[in-house]
Amino acid sequence: MRIDVRTDGGRPIYTITPTLSSPVGSVVYAHGGGWVNEIALQHWQLAAQIAAESATVVSLPISPLVPFGTAAEVTERVAALVVENRERYGPTCLAGDSAGGQIGLSTALALRDDGIALPVTVLISPAVDLSWSNPRIPEVQPTDPWLGVPGGQVLSDLWRGDRELTDPVVSPLFGDFAGLGPLTVLTGTRDVLNPDAHLLVAKARAAGVEVAFTEIAGQLHVYPLLPTREGARARRVIVAALREVVRRP
Repeated sequence: MRIDVRTDGGRPIYTITPTLSSPVGSVVYAHGGGWVNEIALQHWQLAAQIAAESATVVSLPISPLVPFGTAAEVTERVAALVVENRERYGPTCLAGDSAGGQIGLSTALALRDDGIALPVTVLISPAVDLSWSNPRIPEVQPTDPWLGVPGGQVLSDLWRGDRELTDPVVSPLFGDFAGLGPLTVLTGTRDVLNPDAHLLVAKARAAGVEVAFTEIAGQLHVYPLLPTREGARARRVIVAALREVVRRP
């Protein structure tokens, strides 16, 4: 595959293009990291796998992080990239993990408001409610070795900028899901974000949104990015979901 990079507003956007096949469509991938950590090796590996096995172009915007970036600024930037990719490559999907799941879903809602329903949005252990108010979170917290609510609340407060925590640009769970394109959601039960994933799926389905939901007992936050058997199975689910829609006639 070929990797290209360009800058937009001083921030890089990487593009992965498979070279052993004719790519169709594209995926814009928003990486996780709690809105405070840069892209990691596992994000690159998943993006490369998507590009190769879905035979599609994958764009990775490297967005400003807290305390330099905010939800509204990044949502606008990612939405513009999706529109650009649609014009250049054809059918374009969104995908993201953890904090990138929040960015992805908030962006999908913003694009829907502009009359664009995406073929699919893939959400891996997404952060969808930055108020951390789900009453089931304290039940799950003792089983989660990775994420902690206190730190999440600090980062969420920085990420929201001048928006309320219940603004869909910050917490997409509070948005209106009517007219949203299909969702693919993956979550593990040992993840403090798992209770909100259930609320997301229920609300989306109630609004008539097609949702493919994968929940694996005992799995951790962003388990699809991990080098495990369950992670490999989840990556096959992700690739299949994206490949199906970008190559659909």
